[in-house]
Amino acid sequence: MKPHATAAAIDARRRQAAQKLEQVEKAIGQLRRERGRLTVRAIAQRAGVSATFLYENSNARALVSNAVDGSRTRQVQATQAEHEQIEASWRERALNAEAELGRTQKEVFAQRQQIGELMGNLRDLDQMVPGESVQALTSENITLKRRVQQLTREHRTLRERLEGARSNNRFADKRIADLEAQVLARLPHQPPRGN
Repeated sequence: MKPHATAAAIDARRRQAAQKLEQVEKAIGQLRRERGRLTVRAIAQRAGVSATFLYENSNARALVSNAVDGSRTRQVQATQAEHEQIEASWRERALNAEAELGRTQKEVFAQRQQIGELMGNLRDLDQMVPGESVQALTSENITLKRRVQQLTREHRTLRERLEGARSNNRFADKRIADLEAQVLARLPHQPPRGN
């Protein structure tokens, strides 16, 4: 083979490699805009080059490596932000349920105290008033007892809701931990660098 033919072949091969690198860059940009999954295979397919070229050409390998690493970092950040939002939502629900439970407990205590005072007054009046007043007080007492029962049911319902919210929060924490483990498992392990 003649020296000028060899030089021409080398020059043609360099132009071809440069053209393929441009295609790889273009493919990476398209996949990013489309929010496609950035993998070696997807980039090679979109660029119309072989995966072997991407592994063997150092410039192409660097482009693909940077793109894949950047994509994984963005995915991890997006997943983490989503988990933080879910966790904040469950925490807020649990705090709201606890606040409502506290308010209901105070109201039940106040109602019980009022019932106690009224029962004492009823006993005092029972000894001093005629039958009609006793009947009115008895009906009021029955009404107050029903109100106490209603408040007790509401208290029980709120306590169940609080337990449900706490259970959901524990489930969300477990799910977040599982998803974080999955994300970490998908990250490539960097081989130790040799000499």
